[in-house]
Amino acid sequence: MNVKDIYGQGKIVFSFELFPPKSEEASQHLFTTIKDLIPLELACVSVTYGAGGSTRELTHDLLMRIHQETDLTVISHLTCVGSTRNEIFQILKRYQQSGIDNIMALRGDPPKGQTTFIPPVNGFSYAVELVRFIKEHFPDTGVGVAGYPEGHPQTPNRLTEIEYLKAKVDAGADYICTQLFFDSRDFYDFCERCHLAGINVPIVAGIAPVT
Repeated sequence: MNVKDIYGQGKIVFSFELFPPKSEEASQHLFTTIKDLIPLELACVSVTYGAGGSTRELTHDLLMRIHQETDLTVISHLTCVGSTRNEIFQILKRYQQSGIDNIMALRGDPPKGQTTFIPPVNGFSYAVELVRFIKEHFPDTGVGVAGYPEGHPQTPNRLTEIEYLKAKVDAGADYICTQLFFDSRDFYDFCERCHLAGINVPIVAGIAPVT
């Protein structure tokens, strides 16, 4: 199911974000955990994504297993890091052919050892470009983007931050999933500022559970 249809039902739903396992043993353990979560009637699960080839494949393998062996809706994270436009296109085409039609579009953090984000040659510099690319070539794909209730670390101007977020929504983003926050007042203030800016897509609260 397309995530925008899930959030369009107008009811409270829950989802989990998963990290790809780093070994076969960890993979089996994680999948057992996922099956234990199914009775909670999750709306969807998302799987994070790394720029490296092995991490990318772990993400894809986990997505496919969840998609094929459960009834859960899956979302793949996709970043601008380390991939050309053609490589991004091939990844999206592979997902489409596999029945994965939901993407969390992110610029992504700089690779290990780098302090600033450097766009790849013939790649994307910002998440808004990735969103626009997805909607241009795969218009039926559901696209989520990130929001920052406590502020984006590289955009201290909160008004500019909302303008950037509005640009991602205008480019075709179907919903916003926030980074984690520690005070609910920050989340409600963020939602209000989005509303005032004309951002009317669903906003999902990102919460880190105590483990």
